[in-house]
Amino acid sequence: MTEIAAPLARYSSWVRRGEFIFLSGVIAVDPTRGQIIRGFDDLPANIGPLIGQTGELSVDIKDGPILAQSWFVLDKIRATIEAAGGQMADVFKLVQYFRNLSDFPRYNTVRRGFFPGIPPVSTVVEVSGMMPSLDILIEVEATAWLPKVDEQQRDVGI
Repeated sequence: MTEIAAPLARYSSWVRRGEFIFLSGVIAVDPTRGQIIRGFDDLPANIGPLIGQTGELSVDIKDGPILAQSWFVLDKIRATIEAAGGQMADVFKLVQYFRNLSDFPRYNTVRRGFFPGIPPVSTVVEVSGMMPSLDILIEVEATAWLPKVDEQQRDVGI
């Protein structure tokens, strides 16, 4: 199971306020390994071919970093939302920060896999850099709506 998004400094990675879950920006850093995700080799072996890995070195070197980071970030968001009791369909707002807006089409292809139905409302912004390194190509904030289920309702299946 994928671990939830973890903060790299002193802040909350997510908080619940009433029926809303707010996630801090998630970047492609695995804090347990102290590693920035830089390409397909940094992902589980079965993921690369699902998100666009071609096996052609010249293509995979160019597209691999943004595709791998996109999958990693969205998978951390998924794991965090599920840990909070929800699912990706509960995410209704994304704010996506890119170092280069030309990466958006490849990111969007990966995003479709996480949101096959109605996509969340979305803001896309280009920024000059993100912490902790210029190797970070994307950061995504997410907001989800998770109505609290009253225990009495839960018992009767509502």
